[in-house]
Amino acid sequence: MDQSRTTGDKKARTFDFMSMFEETRKNAVERSKKTLEERENSQGQSSPTAKKAHGESTPSEKDIKSVSDLIGPPVPSSTSKNDEEDLIGPPLPPSFLTSNRDDTTKKKNKESNDDEEEEEDSEEEEEEALEKRIPASHEITLEHGSKTVSALGLDPSGARLVTGGFDYDVKFWDFSGMDSSLQSFRMIRPCESHQIKALEYSTTGDMILVVSGSAQAKLIDRDGFEVMECPKGDQYLVDMASTRGHTAMLNCGCWNPKIKEEFMTCSYDGSVRLWDINNDKKHKNIIKPRSQVGRKVVPTCCAYSPDGKLIAAACQDGSIQMWDYKKYIVNVALMNRTAHQNGTDTSCIRFSYDGRVLATRGGDDTLKLWDIRNFKKPLVVANDLFNLFPMTDCIFSPDDKMVVTGISLNKNETTGKLIFFERETLQRVTEMEISNSNVVRCLWHPKLNQIVVGSGDGKVKMLYDPDRSQRGAKLCVVKTKRKVQQVEAMTAQRIITPYALPMFKEERQKSTKKITEKSRQDPVKSRRPDLPITGPGSGGRLAAHGSTLSQYVAQQIVIRKHDERDKDPRAAILRHAEDAEKNPYWVTPAYSQSQPQNILHHAVEDEEEPEEEGPMWKKPKTK
Repeated sequence: MDQSRTTGDKKARTFDFMSMFEETRKNAVERSKKTLEERENSQGQSSPTAKKAHGESTPSEKDIKSVSDLIGPPVPSSTSKNDEEDLIGPPLPPSFLTSNRDDTTKKKNKESNDDEEEEEDSEEEEEEALEKRIPASHEITLEHGSKTVSALGLDPSGARLVTGGFDYDVKFWDFSGMDSSLQSFRMIRPCESHQIKALEYSTTGDMILVVSGSAQAKLIDRDGFEVMECPKGDQYLVDMASTRGHTAMLNCGCWNPKIKEEFMTCSYDGSVRLWDINNDKKHKNIIKPRSQVGRKVVPTCCAYSPDGKLIAAACQDGSIQMWDYKKYIVNVALMNRTAHQNGTDTSCIRFSYDGRVLATRGGDDTLKLWDIRNFKKPLVVANDLFNLFPMTDCIFSPDDKMVVTGISLNKNETTGKLIFFERETLQRVTEMEISNSNVVRCLWHPKLNQIVVGSGDGKVKMLYDPDRSQRGAKLCVVKTKRKVQQVEAMTAQRIITPYALPMFKEERQKSTKKITEKSRQDPVKSRRPDLPITGPGSGGRLAAHGSTLSQYVAQQIVIRKHDERDKDPRAAILRHAEDAEKNPYWVTPAYSQSQPQNILHHAVEDEEEPEEEGPMWKKPKTK
């Protein structure tokens, strides 16, 4: 079929599609024949009996004729029917196929070798000493104070550290903002004169729980400002459930790992209370541990399980009691009455990261591991761990392979140690000498992979490894100490011209000594207190003896009574008679015009009687 189009004098090209289609079909058939022949030659001269045994058939003339009807490149014989439908494009050359097969076998061999090497490496790592996993090649020392560091807290991100001690102070340390001088950026005293017993950041890191020797726990924000204070209960109520809060000294406290608004405290009043940060009027719930006789018993430490489903508390009678979070009001879920020695304070109770093992640090100088599924007997026990403090820690390593605790100084000992145990057997992996005092608190942060240790001499040590650890102490060590900026001021030079005119003379500079002396003499500038008053008073102020108006009036009355004339009222009136007669003012001038002149009879005094001793007035004379 010819198609043509004329545009003016020029003619368009003509295309015969049918002839083009036939040519391509012939080329495809020839190419497919050649590929079949090459594949047969490359596969080798195999006998037809062997092919039949393997289920293969030799190509017949009918197959070759059927190939002539095919269009396009042939499908390789090694592929299945499903693969034939999916393949598109020309077939791969046999050399490539053989090389590809060799590559795949090599890869498989490499992968198997790599797997074997990884298994060997993992076995070697397990066999490798646990001591090398401890990040303790370097250390820095933070000066908290002069007394025991009794509380440590690291926020979840590891950016800030908070420390508290027996000196009632809480210090804040920021690793990113701190230089090599290692100075804290803030110090507060949140609980007045009460020792700090526990500090813990919330799961979000925006608040800190402060547990002190008082009966009221406090919440402060990251910068040390108070957010909430728990109420204090009524000490005269016997039933602790009827009070709003604790009535005795606190022992321990911690945050709920799943509910960020909830935290827990335990106290010497024999109760474990759960609090909500949105309600500062009363506790959320209360748990009352009981002894074997059914009496009140004091919980010394408490903890949540990692999934938040269990609440555990260690008591003074040596028992460990656990409650289901949803059913703690009804009954105890797990309990062991003889976990530690009766009458000792268990200083710490801690769950492992997998939540299956519980570690307790007893006041009977032991460290015990418990399986929650079989809580009757401890898994392993470590003895002879001297302990003097009711808040000595025991912690798990981030990989749950080791347990760490500190020991106090015994007689004839000079260095406090931090001991690392293997979790399965509690065999000592290593011991580290921390300071010349007791080792009380310790933390192993999982993100930073750094260990923080608080000792009895007021020092906090951070152990880290530059290769294994992240951020934290590594940030502040590399920063140089900041220099104190000294302000330099240039004073203007004074030109002295003694013979210049007064208008051109510069004012003479007065020394600061004379200015300060003059200001000291000024009572307003120096804020001098008022001097004592002499006399009745001045400046609107009364004397010290007459500071009130009633006292002043009483004093004036006493002064007037010294006049003897005031003792006789008649004499006091007649004292003014002569002046009234000479200068009448009130009555006499009113009647001077209307009344006649008074004519009075004066008796002749013949003889005057002698005056008698007595009062000042005279007796009337008789005629």
